[in-house]
Amino acid sequence: MTPTFDVIVIGAGIMGCSTAWQLAQRQLKVAVLEKEFVASGGSGKSSAIIRQHYSNELTARMALYSLRVFQDFEQQIGGESGFTTAGFLVAVAAGDRAGLEANMALQRRVGIRTELLTPEAILELMPGLFVDDLVVAAYEPESGYADPYLTVNAYAQAARRLGARFFQQTPVTAIRFDGDRVVGVDTPQGAFAAPIVINATGAWSAQVAQLAGIPLPVDACRVQVALFRRPPGHEAPHPVIGDFIHASYFRPETGGLTLAGLIDPTEAEALVDPDAVDEQVDTAFILDVGERLIARYPAMEASQSTGGYASLYAITPDWHPIIDEVPAGSGHFICAGFSGHGFKLGPAVGLMMADLATGVTDPLFESQLFRLDRFAKGLPIRGQYEYSIVG
Repeated sequence: MTPTFDVIVIGAGIMGCSTAWQLAQRQLKVAVLEKEFVASGGSGKSSAIIRQHYSNELTARMALYSLRVFQDFEQQIGGESGFTTAGFLVAVAAGDRAGLEANMALQRRVGIRTELLTPEAILELMPGLFVDDLVVAAYEPESGYADPYLTVNAYAQAARRLGARFFQQTPVTAIRFDGDRVVGVDTPQGAFAAPIVINATGAWSAQVAQLAGIPLPVDACRVQVALFRRPPGHEAPHPVIGDFIHASYFRPETGGLTLAGLIDPTEAEALVDPDAVDEQVDTAFILDVGERLIARYPAMEASQSTGGYASLYAITPDWHPIIDEVPAGSGHFICAGFSGHGFKLGPAVGLMMADLATGVTDPLFESQLFRLDRFAKGLPIRGQYEYSIVG
């Protein structure tokens, strides 16, 4: 007999697991189908920066909500997230000052703690930074970073405690419809039935959407992270830094390391087959991001490279997600395309997705901004900066 559920969630990353937890809280019978294992995709390899600097009110509110969850994770979800309050600093040159201050005004209106720092104040916060090319920075004292693997697995365990069932190494090979309504999926392990199916497969979301006959503008892109051991005299952890001038970011990591990556839109050009991605970091990337890191934090010239890794982003044309029922009224939902800044929104997205899928009429977070048809209508989401990944 075909196992029957109220909801099938495809994908066991941060979005799939947080959504499953939210749905299970509502006493729905939930199945999570994962082609590999929990947190095996982009979520488990996320830089996991928890920050709130966004250019529109909805995502700023979602980021604040999610931060509060991370701050109280053990009580609210159970298990560990590894959240560390390190502070988050966005450093800009003169050309981005107006956008920075507009974002800060918006963020303050929704209750986010953010401060405008001069170069002198930046040095008080983090001595050793090069600030001669900076005019101001935004600083969020409550922000920081988490452990992505711990976080996703904690959500999965929390969902299991509420009755959700996880089927790992169970790829979806077909999405079945009866007329205009979804009725289930097929896998190598057999069929699963449900009137609601949610595609939360990240870099694989376009492939999975094709099973439902839906073209999805989500590209799988290879991105890289490098790790450097801080030199003597600089062992202490530092804030998370977003450096617009050098299109890069860096944050502390366990064991006296600094993790560094890019916020460069050209990363969208590194299109890959998500099933055949090289997960080894490139030497050229280590050299490139290392030079950007040294330019902002000169002491790191004496650091030691400890390698790195490559992972996947699921990038949409405007670097913002698609959260929508497609086609309308079908019970088939898309929750994908977070473009490298989704992890920090995971708790809020789980709530948004569960509300959307169950027809809540007055949700805390309205999903209209993330409708798929915004691209066909020429209404992409725009931020204050050219670095769309920052939001």
